Amino acid sequence: MSPGFSVLFVCMGNICRSPTAEAVFRAALAQVGLEERIRTDSAGLGDWHVGQAPDRRAIQAANRRGYDLTKLRARQITVEDFDRFGWILAMDLTNLEALQLLRPASYTGHLGLLLDLAPQTGVREVPDPYYGGADGFERVLDLVEIASAELLERLRHGIDPSRERQK
Repeated sequence: MSPGFSVLFVCMGNICRSPTAEAVFRAALAQVGLEERIRTDSAGLGDWHVGQAPDRRAIQAANRRGYDLTKLRARQITVEDFDRFGWILAMDLTNLEALQLLRPASYTGHLGLLLDLAPQTGVREVPDPYYGGADGFERVLDLVEIASAELLERLRHGIDPSRERQK
């Protein structure tokens, strides 16, 4: 399988936004029979939550919409991820800036913001729900569902991530 057909979602700690994006995108892939052809994962920039399950509020919100986050465990991004994933999608600008600093010069995949794939949302960043209430986790799901549909369409049409790369 080409690394171009692999997606990594990244947020700060890998317990709210990025595991939600991973689960939503996996479900989208399964709906069209591509779950075995397109690899997806999530990671965090920090190591604070490595090995932990996603935030219970993220699990609950996702579960209400039919997504299962319970088997996911937080991990920290590594430089090797740039070799393994053709699409690396950050949840916000802070995450993107940190990823740009980690990015090897040889990386030819797409490094960008998840929501830049879905301009119809009117926002570029998936807000961090960690310090807020349940409605924040619902908002994350709303945005991630829209962006996942857009990402799926791009991958289904075989768009080369090197041509999609953030300028």
